[in-house]
Amino acid sequence: MQKSKINSNSSQLNNLEHLYYYPKQFKLENGKKMRNLQIAYQTYGKLNANKDNVIWVCHALTANADVFEWWEGLFGQNALFNPSEHFIVCANVLGSNYGTTSPLSINLVTGLPYYLSFPQFTIRDFVSAHQLLANHLGIDKIKLLIGGSLGGQQAVEWSIIEANKIENLILVATNAVHSPWGIAFNESQRLAITTDRTFFANQPDGGSKGLKTARSIALLSYRTYNAYGSTQVESVNDKTDNFRASSYQNYQGEKLINRFNAYSYYYLTKAMDSHNVGRGRKSIAEALKLIKANTLVIGIENDFLFPVSEQKYLAAHIPNAEFAAIHSEYGHDGFLIETNALTNIIGTFIKESRDKKIFKLQHTA
Repeated sequence: MQKSKINSNSSQLNNLEHLYYYPKQFKLENGKKMRNLQIAYQTYGKLNANKDNVIWVCHALTANADVFEWWEGLFGQNALFNPSEHFIVCANVLGSNYGTTSPLSINLVTGLPYYLSFPQFTIRDFVSAHQLLANHLGIDKIKLLIGGSLGGQQAVEWSIIEANKIENLILVATNAVHSPWGIAFNESQRLAITTDRTFFANQPDGGSKGLKTARSIALLSYRTYNAYGSTQVESVNDKTDNFRASSYQNYQGEKLINRFNAYSYYYLTKAMDSHNVGRGRKSIAEALKLIKANTLVIGIENDFLFPVSEQKYLAAHIPNAEFAAIHSEYGHDGFLIETNALTNIIGTFIKESRDKKIFKLQHTA
């Protein structure tokens, strides 16, 4: 079932987005079941007759399904990934407040929002939900699956779970297992959220002050010393208070609480912590060997949160994967900002992969 209207929990979606309602119970990795799962998603372009032009995008932590908005330059009318050539799909993940079932959704048992009674979920649950959506859309094969950060974690899991469905895989600034370092950053943010007593008040804006602090912590892991040095440096030398860097942290915190909520953020960071492709499998390395997609892994040399060693590990253990690195003064956030560099690297990879495929076909005919 697909609707263009959105409910009150999806007020931040535009009218180009759709909702898919799954009619059966949705089983989570932990065994718990949910009713009335809904998934907010956006599509661009048209699925061709051969159904071989699908680009599926997995979004990052607080993004929505409008990839043309948050990954502008890589996606757009005149970008590498455009609706003229491709059928582009981006779906909001479970737990996010941009339309997919989340802690602010109504629990049918109580008639009230879930809030902290929402069941805990994992990266694999993101995949399970989006597999249902792909089936609903009649997508049997994904030409290219791409994701960065949290989205990359989802993409790598999906490529293991449905190895024969993913033809090409692009992983940006992500990892095979979330590190103790990353978990520590997430826990620090959750500690900030839970110090706000309103988080336990079961109200839509509960924990907002804590979320603002959490965003400030997160920014320090997303950016670099040089980024702050170049963008927040003072123009005068006589200040003793009210510094630009202070104002910037407050501004970014306010921006997030105006578009997101503490409950979704809390649960999504827990899902990120759960990421481990080796869970329930022989090992992390053996799990990565299951990937059959033609894979490109991209790292950011000065990424503080997802260091480039993590992407090198992915490339070393995914069969025949290629690795590329870019430098960005913005650190981890570079995967959203350095779209020219990404376009060049990914565009070259796609062209070379296409040429190799043509060569192989010519010499096996």
